[in-house]
Amino acid sequence: MITVVIATSLREDRLDYLTAMHASLTRQSVPWEAVIALDGADPRRLPASLAADPRVRPLALPRPVGAACARNLALTHVRTPYVNWADDDHEFTDDAMAVRLSVLESTGVGWCAGWSEDLHPDGSTRLWRCPTPPGRHEAGGVMNYWARPQDTIPIGPTTILARTDLVRAAPMGGLVQGEDYMAAVGVTGLAPGILLRLPVYRYRKHSGQMTQGVRYDELELAARRHAHAYGNALRDVFAAARTA
Repeated sequence: MITVVIATSLREDRLDYLTAMHASLTRQSVPWEAVIALDGADPRRLPASLAADPRVRPLALPRPVGAACARNLALTHVRTPYVNWADDDHEFTDDAMAVRLSVLESTGVGWCAGWSEDLHPDGSTRLWRCPTPPGRHEAGGVMNYWARPQDTIPIGPTTILARTDLVRAAPMGGLVQGEDYMAAVGVTGLAPGILLRLPVYRYRKHSGQMTQGVRYDELELAARRHAHAYGNALRDVFAAARTA
C-alpha cells in the first residue's frame, strides 16, 4: 500500500541511523516497501538488515546527483497507491503508517499528515506542532499558515502520506536545499487533506544534519522564497480556475 522513498549517500556516520529508520519501518502494521536511492554510493555498503529485506529496493545511481534528484529518480520506481518521503537519519513512530492510511482510505482525501518529534541523542523526544492546525484542509489551505518565507514552514514534509499521483504531480523541487518545502506545499496545494493531532515522524538531532552545515544559511532564505512563491502561485491558480 505504501512506498517510503529515501535518498542516501551511505555516509559512514549515518549508516546506524539508516538501520534505525529501517527498524522503524519493520514495526509498522500495514504493508510497505522502500525505494532507497543510493546517491552515487556503492550498493555493497548498504547495511545488512536492509540488503536482506525483500521489501527494500535499492536504486543505485552511477554518480552523486543530490537529494532532490535522487528522490525524484526513485519516485519513478514507486508501484503502490501511496508515498511517504523520508530521510536516512530519521525514523517513524510505530503507528505512523496505519493511522494515516486509515484516514486516507476512509475519507478519500489526497494526503494525511501528522506532527513530528525531535529525537535527541539521549533518546528523549520533544513534540513539534506545525503551524497548520489539526483537521481538514482544502487544496491550497496549508499556505494560509505560511505568511512569510522566513516563518516556520507550515507542515512537516516527511510527515505527509499522500496519493502517488499527487506526489508525482508535485515531487521534490529543483533546489539544493529546501526541495522538500516544494514537495509539501505542492501536494497540499493539489488536493484536500487531513492533519492529525499526533506525532508520526521523528527528526534525529545530530551534528551531521544538513541544517548544521557551515554554509547552510547561505541559501536557506532563497530556497524558502522560491517554495513560498510556488505555494502561493499554485493556490492562486486553483482559486482562479474555480471562479472562472
